[in-house]
Amino acid sequence: MKTETRLQSAGLRATPKRIAIGALLFDGPDRHVTADDVAAMARKAGVRVSLATVYNTLNQFVSAGLMKRITLDTDRTYFDTNVSDHHHLFFEENGVLHDIPGDSIRVEGLPAIPAGAKVRSVEVIVRMTGGRT
Repeated sequence: MKTETRLQSAGLRATPKRIAIGALLFDGPDRHVTADDVAAMARKAGVRVSLATVYNTLNQFVSAGLMKRITLDTDRTYFDTNVSDHHHLFFEENGVLHDIPGDSIRVEGLPAIPAGAKVRSVEVIVRMTGGRT
């Protein structure tokens, strides 16, 4: 789907910066990126954009359902272009994330859910050390 159409379908105004950043993220395979990654991709592509604009745009994409936010700790947040239900392998040595299909992990024994609440999703992050990514 064309980036401009994707943005508009998600209820976002297709501004030039959003289109440029969206094209970098959504044209091609799904990926996991940090805001710094996106800022570097934009610079390499000749798109002039501040890191604050990148953060704002990524957060708008998350709010619109175009991306997922994966917060691994207070210092590491990734943005995922794959919005389907799935889990992740996280390789701590190099910060690489890999998708795990959602149906390949079974979670049992969730705590009691408070009255009026419902589970929206369960996301598992398997932290890895050693091995290959």
